[in-house]
Amino acid sequence: MIRVLIADDHKIVRDGLKGILAANADLQAAGEAASGDEALALVKANDYDVVMLDMSMPGLSGMDLIKRLRIEKPKLRILVLSMHGERQYAARALKAGASGYLNKDSAADMLVGAIRKIAAGGVHITEAAAATLLQAGEKSPHEALSDREFEVLRLLAEGLGPTQIGEKLHLSVKTVSTHKTRILEKLGLGSTAELVRYALDNKLI
Repeated sequence: MIRVLIADDHKIVRDGLKGILAANADLQAAGEAASGDEALALVKANDYDVVMLDMSMPGLSGMDLIKRLRIEKPKLRILVLSMHGERQYAARALKAGASGYLNKDSAADMLVGAIRKIAAGGVHITEAAAATLLQAGEKSPHEALSDREFEVLRLLAEGLGPTQIGEKLHLSVKTVSTHKTRILEKLGLGSTAELVRYALDNKLI
């Protein structure tokens, strides 16, 4: 039996995922979390085989959450379920410690297959994402950003201000502003408006 923790801040998504797992005798929804902090607490207190993880949840989230989960339980397998484009995010998620990355638009049978594959020790990404990861010498400017800068970029592009970003990522407003300055420099952009356009053009939001 593969014990799965479902971590997503939308109840309707969690309920849907539980329904998919329930239809398979070898899969069990062994817990659910509505925030990154809740997911981390559950992982500390219980043993799961796989965590299905949304990238954008209240509190601790994204790459930071993946890294923290792996520190707590090094053998834990993590499958990222996200609305964000796989080609833009899969490499960072895998580098942070995830075992697979799947877009939320994927079919139920693909999800079940991905859970079984990573529970058995494999890695799951689509062929399109794998091809992107193998392309050498064609890196986009945003790939030079640190994970923290990448998170700040995404939140800025989604319309959050420095104060809101600071609260979400547990950073000071000054630190967020410093990250923003570095992001603009690395991407060769002059304003937040240009940053939003860059994010849209590169399907980062």
